[in-house]
Amino acid sequence: MRSNTVVDTNEALAAFEAMLEIRLFEEKVLELHASGRGPGTCTSVGQEASAVGVVRALDVRDRVLTNHRSAGHLLARGADPGRLLAEILGKEAGYCRGRSGSLHVSARELGVVLTSTIVGGELSLAPGVALALAAHDERAIAVCFFGDGAACEGVFHESLNLAAVWQLPVLYVCENNQWQAYVHRRETMLVDRVAEWAGRYGMPSESVDGNDWEAVTRAARRAVDFVRGERRPFFLETYTYRLRGHFEPDTQEYVEPTELAAWRARDPLALLERRLVHEGALDREKLAAIQARAAARIAAAAEFALAAPYPSVESLTDGVYA
Repeated sequence: MRSNTVVDTNEALAAFEAMLEIRLFEEKVLELHASGRGPGTCTSVGQEASAVGVVRALDVRDRVLTNHRSAGHLLARGADPGRLLAEILGKEAGYCRGRSGSLHVSARELGVVLTSTIVGGELSLAPGVALALAAHDERAIAVCFFGDGAACEGVFHESLNLAAVWQLPVLYVCENNQWQAYVHRRETMLVDRVAEWAGRYGMPSESVDGNDWEAVTRAARRAVDFVRGERRPFFLETYTYRLRGHFEPDTQEYVEPTELAAWRARDPLALLERRLVHEGALDREKLAAIQARAAARIAAAAEFALAAPYPSVESLTDGVYA
């Protein structure tokens, strides 16, 4: 059985490479948009440790519901970057045949039920998915990602209350990235940690440094083991920061420069890289090799997605029912 307390060097190196791939993928999306070859999108730059730490604690049987900053969750779950980028570009080779773009991706083969661009939309479905799992699989759990903005929606409280009352196997993951579109969290809630609210529903919770991959990994494993074993909900908050704007392109003129600089100094990739170097697990040669592999995968993904055809006109009504 996997230990909750042991996180070995190989895991840390693999996580670093996965986080780097997510960062490079989103930077490629931004590059394509800037050159007029791709759409604007919501990125999760700065939140990579949360995505990798939580998603890699899951089993293949688990189901994931996520939000408009989903690229990290999807890639950490094993999504092919070429197919994911093709979906963002509206190509037939994408996970939803180009119908979803970046904001509505679902991938049945990955156990990703949906990506919801409606703030809190995934919260409304999480209890239902968990209820289905409880009825058909005694070990699978549902995992629902959302931000602090969604925690200010009424559906947040409805979802937590129902999951608690019905004792459903769902792990709620609030990626508290401090910003709700163009409004700071401090303007919309009086608490600093959203996890404090979970206790009102009799739900155990934990708030963890979302920029520290190892801390997220340990907490996620504990949370997953709890939900899987106890068959009741748990609330995990990853306290992190959105390093880029709400929707690209975004100049972030509404962000206090000193705040942004302080969080940039705690970039999760840089934190993990420094830890690995300090422990002697990463040197200049290994780092260059990891960077080269990740860059090559994203370059190949872009080449594939750009060359892929758009859906045909004849397929316009496929999947549409009346």
